[in-house]
Amino acid sequence: MTQKPYILSIAGFDPSSGAGITSDIKTFEVHNLYGLSVCTAVTIQNDTTFKDCIWMDSAVIISQIEILFERFTISVVKIGIVKSWEVLHDITKTLKRLNPEIKIILDPILKASAGYHFHDSSNLETLSEILNSCYFITPNYEEIHALFPDKTIEDTISYISEKTNIYLKGGHRKDKIGWDEVYYNKIVQLNIPPTATSIHQKHGSGCVLSAALASNTVKNMVLEDACKLAKLYTEAFLNSNTSLLGTHNYNFND
Repeated sequence: MTQKPYILSIAGFDPSSGAGITSDIKTFEVHNLYGLSVCTAVTIQNDTTFKDCIWMDSAVIISQIEILFERFTISVVKIGIVKSWEVLHDITKTLKRLNPEIKIILDPILKASAGYHFHDSSNLETLSEILNSCYFITPNYEEIHALFPDKTIEDTISYISEKTNIYLKGGHRKDKIGWDEVYYNKIVQLNIPPTATSIHQKHGSGCVLSAALASNTVKNMVLEDACKLAKLYTEAFLNSNTSLLGTHNYNFND
């Protein structure tokens, strides 16, 4: 049997498996990829309540990454929650050292859906360097505003677009809810409207979208196709049942 392509998730552990590394692995498997994982934090949560977050030491995270690269060829990595921009900077520098061509998809999780806040954006110089290392960043409307709170969303999009591609998730939009926007090649914008007439909210849906986008990137899809299919996958996940914990049962032709 031919070995599936490898893909790496660097994220936190969610005991409910709705978000974080276990959710990413589920998404990777459905996309016919072999998911590797590095744990950045152990969270104490379920699908409705977030109580605490125990962060992994930066050196432990780096060691996990390095031993995986000793053994596996990794071209794409998805990054979720990390303790601080400084630790994230160490991670991105390590990834680029181990594979200068690696594509990093960053899901900038600043707050859990249950209200728990992670790091802030006080170190803007480090954040800018991180963005320069990424292939994609996948914020929602609340997160993109929190990244640069002194800027308008329009100015933030313009600033980030000079450094990396943006998949702006529309689930928190006030106007056209569910309409996603993709900014790439600094100026080009792709609008991705929702195809489902209604959705059932899910814990970890943001993780799923970024993991699906990373999966499509491993498959060398055209950027616009990779984004559109990630959106379709996420909608199927949202509507897989009526609970807060979705199932990964999307059918691919390949």
